[in-house]
Amino acid sequence: MLKGLEAIIYVQRQVKGMIKIAGETNMMIMEMKETILKVSINNWTMNTTNILGISEDLQYLIHSNMED
Repeated sequence: MLKGLEAIIYVQRQVKGMIKIAGETNMMIMEMKETILKVSINNWTMNTTNILGISEDLQYLIHSNMED
């Protein structure tokens, strides 16, 4: 009987440990998701800025060639 109770307590501790690990893992995944989202937004902003810069450069080249 005592061994059975010890086994149940052991299993309950193991389950609590797994729940704690699952919670910590979930937090890490949420942090990674947030980081990926920030990088994605930064990358989108950088690409947009580069595209606008290229467009401005092309407009400048076109106008300077028309004047020559």
